[in-house]
Amino acid sequence: MRGQLDQAIKLLKLAIEKDKKFEEAYYRLGTTYRSAGDRLASNAAFEQGLALSGKYPVKQKVYYGSIGDNYLRSGQYEKAKLNFEKFLTLEKTDRTKIDQVLVWKSQAEFGLAHQNENAGYRIKVLSDTVNIYPMQYFPAISADGQELIFTVRYGRAHDDNEDIFISKWGNGKWLPPVSLSSNINTEYREGACSISADGRHLIFTICGPRGCDLYESKKEGNVWRRPVSLGPNVNSAGWEAQPSLSADGNELYFVSDRKGGVGGYDIWYSKKDSLGRWKRATNLGKPINTKFDEIAPYIHVNNRNLYFASTGFPGFGGFDIYVAEKDKQWQEPKNLGGPLNDFEDQYSFIVTSDGANAYYSREEGRMKSKIYHSSIPPELRVKSRGNVVKGVVSDSETKKPLPAVVELFDLKTNERISVFSSDSVNGQYLIVVPGKSEYTLHVTEPGYLFYSQHFNYEEKDLDEPMTINIALQPIRKNAVTVLNNIFFEFNKFEIGSKSYPELDEVVKFLNENPSIKVEISGHTDNVGNENYNQQLSQKRAQAVVDYFLQKGIAQPRLTQVGMGSKKPIKPNDTEENKQANRRIEFRIQ
Repeated sequence: MRGQLDQAIKLLKLAIEKDKKFEEAYYRLGTTYRSAGDRLASNAAFEQGLALSGKYPVKQKVYYGSIGDNYLRSGQYEKAKLNFEKFLTLEKTDRTKIDQVLVWKSQAEFGLAHQNENAGYRIKVLSDTVNIYPMQYFPAISADGQELIFTVRYGRAHDDNEDIFISKWGNGKWLPPVSLSSNINTEYREGACSISADGRHLIFTICGPRGCDLYESKKEGNVWRRPVSLGPNVNSAGWEAQPSLSADGNELYFVSDRKGGVGGYDIWYSKKDSLGRWKRATNLGKPINTKFDEIAPYIHVNNRNLYFASTGFPGFGGFDIYVAEKDKQWQEPKNLGGPLNDFEDQYSFIVTSDGANAYYSREEGRMKSKIYHSSIPPELRVKSRGNVVKGVVSDSETKKPLPAVVELFDLKTNERISVFSSDSVNGQYLIVVPGKSEYTLHVTEPGYLFYSQHFNYEEKDLDEPMTINIALQPIRKNAVTVLNNIFFEFNKFEIGSKSYPELDEVVKFLNENPSIKVEISGHTDNVGNENYNQQLSQKRAQAVVDYFLQKGIAQPRLTQVGMGSKKPIKPNDTEENKQANRRIEFRIQ
């Protein structure tokens, strides 16, 4: 394409040499230079054409709009504003063009007001180890920050092939990228992807002869399976691309130009139903989408902050990066400021789980793009920081990896935050903790005892991923597990509401294993009178049994016993150990 532009410039110059007053040739030369990315030469040609346009407002307003656009996209905001004002003086009827120039004018005014501000970002381009192709863009990062996945274009033409590459973090740097998988990268153009929190579910764009649609692939062990289409509830006869998958895997944001939108390219949204199928996509609407273009959405792991690029809000020109926060409804987007945003196009902005770092694509001249890293100033970071819990699920006896279901519950809201499966080959799991709270992990696998793990997440204390390895016990007589999330108030036996998610999981386990009979035993620490402790533990065990009875578990399958402080699992020498001894146990009879 560059060769065609160069040839067009050469021919237009020859035409002008033959006729110095060939006004249309100057206009076409200006548009050709603009297509080639040379805005300075473009405006020189436009200015000459404007001088020849005489007193014809129809021609003059076209030049003023084009010259202003070039100045805007070069960061010359005062000159841009002046030309936009001249355009608006002449154009009175074309509402579409008026609206476009009004947005450009607002961006010139925004640029004038904010061009010397520095929000405190520390920006650097990633090394040539990563930026090795003519164009690389649309980065995605795993929740633990160890894998950077992005699109590469092998040439600078619009129709050059695109593939998805991956770079892994090692020895304090990003390692050379490699093709993600031959099952993903084909003769078509693949790119603009989003990876699930656990790194085993990829949603990405495939562009073929009929346009662009969204596909998904799942990884087992180290092998990515062949992709399948997301189907008609997500894909349409229009253009779909640039997906962003929520941390729990249940919500999908993407870009489409389909009918029913607000403007050109809009951000759309789909959610999974109870069977794990994508529902019919809906437009995010205002205040996110405008009459113009919104692209490259990224939903943070906290599920509250949406980053995206737009040409429809006050900014520095071209695509700027914005963030909107959800508080029941999406709030008005905010420009992330300079020097992150400038008069060039910035897009595909992604933020790490802790909110401290970001990666994004930035154009460097026509058809050149690199991936940048930026630290995020503390005052601009997400209010709710995330972290990850990861580990391996295995058989407690054979140590064999298991493909178990891992669920995360918020005990303060009794809400299930997310559900994933550990890898069927290596047993690895990774799950996102979206913010400060009290949580429990529930782990289940057919043929094994139910497992739970309670933990608190304090954002200020945990900058590194938490590791919780889980060994599941096979179901057999006398197998015992502790129900770690059964809560009683001090000296009381009424079950607290925080216990319900755990108890409901046990009910589910009992329903899935109808032949099993169990003993529920209550235990206390050694504080106080032993006779009192025995009675209290008996009442607590009975309260658990009563809950199961209310949920339909047959009485003959349940027995209860109060053990008092007779069977501690740790010495009663610290408050932490005493807390561990105050427990409910679940034993197969």
